[in-house]
Formats: sequence, C-alpha cells, structure tokens
Amino acid sequence: MGRIRTPCIGVCSTGLGDQVCRGCKRFEYEVIDWNAFSQDQKQAIDARLESLLTSLLKARFNIVDENRFRAALDLQRIRYAEYRNPYCWIFDLLKAGASQIKDPSEYGLSLQLAYRNISLKQQLEEIDQDFYTLSEAHFQRYISGPMQGREK
Repeated sequence: MGRIRTPCIGVCSTGLGDQVCRGCKRFEYEVIDWNAFSQDQKQAIDARLESLLTSLLKARFNIVDENRFRAALDLQRIRYAEYRNPYCWIFDLLKAGASQIKDPSEYGLSLQLAYRNISLKQQLEEIDQDFYTLSEAHFQRYISGPMQGREK
C-alpha cells in the first residue's frame, strides 16, 4: 500500500478545542501525533476513516463504471487516494466541484433513488456532517468513554 498521506485538509478545528477535527475527522491526538505514528498506526486511522466514509457514500451512490469514474477523476485532475475504496473518491469528487457536476453518469456514477432530488452540493454538506457525527460517536464510544471509566 505504501505511505499513508495525511488526511489533513487544512481546516483543523482541534486548535479550537474540538476532540474530533471538523476537517479531516481525526481525533485530536491523531492530528497532533500524526508524524510520530508508525505506518501501521497511520494505516489503522486511515482504515477507520475509509470505512466510515465508504458506508455513507454507498448509501447514496452506486459506482456503475469504475474505469470511467477513475478516468474522469484523472481527466479533471482531482486528487484522490488510489489505495482507498473507490466510494471515498466520490467524496473527493464532490469536494472538488459538487456544484459543477450536472450529470453523475458522466463520471460512471448513479444516485440511489432516495437521493436523486437532492443537489450534489447539499449531499456533500450532509455527507460531511454525517462523517463528522460518526467520527465523533466513534471517539465518544471507544476513546473518550473508556478513558472516563478509568478516572472514576
């Protein structure tokens, strides 16, 4: 798989006191200690983020033609992590230009029936919020909760 690049998107909210970054969805200590982590640790963090994001995007989209999708991303010069699940690439596509995409089928994508009447820009906002909510819930359940239990 090679080197895991930082998920940082330059919109960090951990400096403002958030335990989960609103930009990349990593936990505060993961943002702070990223450069000190081993590749295995970085891969574990990336796998968690990938899993959460994939589940959100599969609920809304279908990849009809992965080769067409990849070719469109390359043609548009949209940066995406090739080693990640292709459903994560949809998030990269939406971040790069959700309001400019008129027909997702041109990218080898289709929308689930329940989401066909929602603009891609609105979908991006909802997916990003849901991604943050899931990351925060994961933090509360597995990181913050067990730590609080030890303090009592």
